[in-house]
Amino acid sequence: MGRAHEVRAASMAKTNLAKSKLYSKYGKLIYMEARNGWDMDGNLKLRALVEKAKKDQVPADVIKRNIEKAKGGSNESYLSCRYEAYGPSGSTFIIDCLTDNTNRTVSSLKGAFSKCGCHLGASGSVTYNYDYQGILSFKGISEEEAFEIIAMAEIEVIDLYSEDDTLTVISKPSDQNAVKDALVQAKGEIDFITDEVTWTPKDYISLPDEDIEKVNRFLGLLGDNDDVTNVYHNIDNLPEEE
Repeated sequence: MGRAHEVRAASMAKTNLAKSKLYSKYGKLIYMEARNGWDMDGNLKLRALVEKAKKDQVPADVIKRNIEKAKGGSNESYLSCRYEAYGPSGSTFIIDCLTDNTNRTVSSLKGAFSKCGCHLGASGSVTYNYDYQGILSFKGISEEEAFEIIAMAEIEVIDLYSEDDTLTVISKPSDQNAVKDALVQAKGEIDFITDEVTWTPKDYISLPDEDIEKVNRFLGLLGDNDDVTNVYHNIDNLPEEE
C-alpha cells in the first residue's frame, strides 16, 4: 500500500492513543469528583469538569459510565498528588497526578527527570512562583458590560481585560463558577474559549535552543504517563504541538 498508507496509519494510531489517554484522564477525574456527589446542580466542580470534558470531545458514554461507577459505590480509588520540578535554564514544572499507586508514579517520574536533566523539588519550592487562578475567556460581551454584570453579582475579580475581541476574566478559583453563572444568567449561553482553574507563572522564561529539545522530551514522557493529569510550566518559547 506504500509509504503514504504507513504514514496515515501511524498518524491515526497516534491520534487514537492520544484520545485513549484523554478519555482515561477525564474518566478518573469525573469518577473521583462524582464520589463527592453526582448531582451536578449541587456539585459545581463536577458540573464544570463534565462541561470541560464535553468541550474536549470526550464521549458522553465515558462521562456517564464514570458517574454511574461512582453511584454504584465502586471501591476503586485514586490519590491526587502534586509534584514540583526544576528543568534546564531556570525552567520549572508543576505536575498533577491521579494515581492508585504512588510508588509507581514517583518511580516513573524520576525516570523522566533523569533522562531529561530535570530534578524533583520539595513541596512548595516551585508553586510559590505561580498564581493559582480561575480563567474564563469568551467573545461577544464588552469589557464594560462584563464588569457591570460581575459587580452586580458582588463578585470580586483579580483582573478583567480584552484583547483581539476576546475578553478574559481572572478570579480566585473559588469564584470561578460564580463568575461563569453570573455571565450566563445575564447573557444566556456563552461559548467559553477558556474555562479552567490553572497555575499561572508570575514570570516566564525563554529557553536557549539546546534546552528546548530536552524539555520537549520531558513533556512527551509526562504525556505518555497515564498517572499525569496536568502539567504547568513557565516557558514561553516552546514550539506548539503539531
